[in-house]
Amino acid sequence: MEGHPNRARTVLLPQLRDRPVPVLARGKTITGRVWTYVRDDRPFGGPATQAAMSRYSRDRTAEHPNRHLAGHAGILQADAYAGYNALYEADRQPGPITEAACWAQSRRKLFELTELLRAPLAVEAVRRIDAIFDAERAINGLPPEEGWMRESRGKLFWHAPAAKAMDYMLVR
Repeated sequence: MEGHPNRARTVLLPQLRDRPVPVLARGKTITGRVWTYVRDDRPFGGPATQAAMSRYSRDRTAEHPNRHLAGHAGILQADAYAGYNALYEADRQPGPITEAACWAQSRRKLFELTELLRAPLAVEAVRRIDAIFDAERAINGLPPEEGWMRESRGKLFWHAPAAKAMDYMLVR
């Protein structure tokens, strides 16, 4: 999020999202949850220190991520668990969290279809997703000011139509 250096990017790792853990409870075992949140700005060239936070809950209800992230505004990368939906609402205080959807689950299913059935649409979808990942690898970790668009925008007259389109993207 160029232009918003103080907006934290809290990334919820999909593989650690709400890890089920066995918990002994009055002579039986129940399934509790460990929610792990990670901040890592390195892929975005951000200066913030890496951090991780884990919280325990006895169940997987939406109240837990809502409470854990009550004071957070910024970006959340997560899977499509409906328990996060309230975090993305426009009227949420202190502000809506921007959803950075996770490709891992859908890509994994498409990849399985590619491997098992050689399904042409799945093969093409995986090829296109991989092309996006390849493009991201080339810019991963670069500070925003080293990006192509920012450099190119600096060469344009401020009234140019392309400059206006770039300005729109660069502030978002």
